[in-house]
Amino acid sequence: MAKVVTFGEIMVRLGAPDYLKLIQTNRFDVSYAGAEANVAVSLANYGIETDYITCLPSNPIAERCIIDLRGHKVGVDHIQRTGKRMGVLYLETGSNARPSKVYYDREDSSIATIATNSIDWHEILKDATWFHWTGITPALSANAAFECLKAIKTANGMGVTVSCDINYRGNLWKYGKSASEVMPEMVAGSDIILGNEEDCEMVFGIKPEDFDASKTGGNIDPKSFISVCQQMMRRFPRCKKMAVTLRGAINANHNTWGGVLYDGKKLFESRRYDITDIVDRVGGGDSFMGGLIYGMLHYKDDKKALEFATAASCLKHTIKGDYNMISIKDVESLLEGDTSGRVKR
Repeated sequence: MAKVVTFGEIMVRLGAPDYLKLIQTNRFDVSYAGAEANVAVSLANYGIETDYITCLPSNPIAERCIIDLRGHKVGVDHIQRTGKRMGVLYLETGSNARPSKVYYDREDSSIATIATNSIDWHEILKDATWFHWTGITPALSANAAFECLKAIKTANGMGVTVSCDINYRGNLWKYGKSASEVMPEMVAGSDIILGNEEDCEMVFGIKPEDFDASKTGGNIDPKSFISVCQQMMRRFPRCKKMAVTLRGAINANHNTWGGVLYDGKKLFESRRYDITDIVDRVGGGDSFMGGLIYGMLHYKDDKKALEFATAASCLKHTIKGDYNMISIKDVESLLEGDTSGRVKR
């Protein structure tokens, strides 16, 4: 039976309700958010055993977070109770021409202050099928980067599949190292890589030829990304498959959405979704990654895995919060063409 381990930070998410700007609101919608936790929740919804690794302080806020994760059937037994605080994410949901905005308060959070060699990765990964990490974790601190690299190398040595989402966040790299210095060794240990054109360019200087996302008007040619995938796989020969999400931003409420998957020989293209009246796009890439991992574990057909991931993440745009609270049946219904939104009784 498959088991997926993820490693990263989970934060308290405080969202201004009803499209209010942060300077307007007197209250917040409280939930939890974190790229790797989001992937774990998606997989748990699909019936995959998960183990989420992080550091949380010993206080009621963190305890409530653990209860929340456990309620989503995510494994929490290896969470360290260290440090003094959880990070906080403030979200202002945009509308039409006004974009959504995210503000972080996560300096000196528990995972950023993690002690090196404090996690027994051999023990945690002994019965794992898959290990997933993102570029957010090594951006938090030198110690977090050390522990993430150790996990990757341990997984490599144990024959555990490793996936990464490059997930470049320029504002997080504040401890004297850049993503371009730290990330290559980590990505080199990854079997499956997810990124977008901005991630690859900002971290590795790799970009699609003759492409400008700001000028697409929502119409993105998937073939523009063959060169990105080829360049990434040449630089990181361990990589067996490279996925790229394709978001066409018409405005804050209306996006097009799709993805491509390259196996070194063939580029698979997903169906394109026209998503109007977006409820919440935060966590969309994580829901794609969760769907892709599930698809690769359960289908031998790369195209089918890609279509599952794209449909799952399309549905995430209709759900408030970071977590993608959908089932396999929900995804399969969309894949079968049910887009009517009719009440199911």
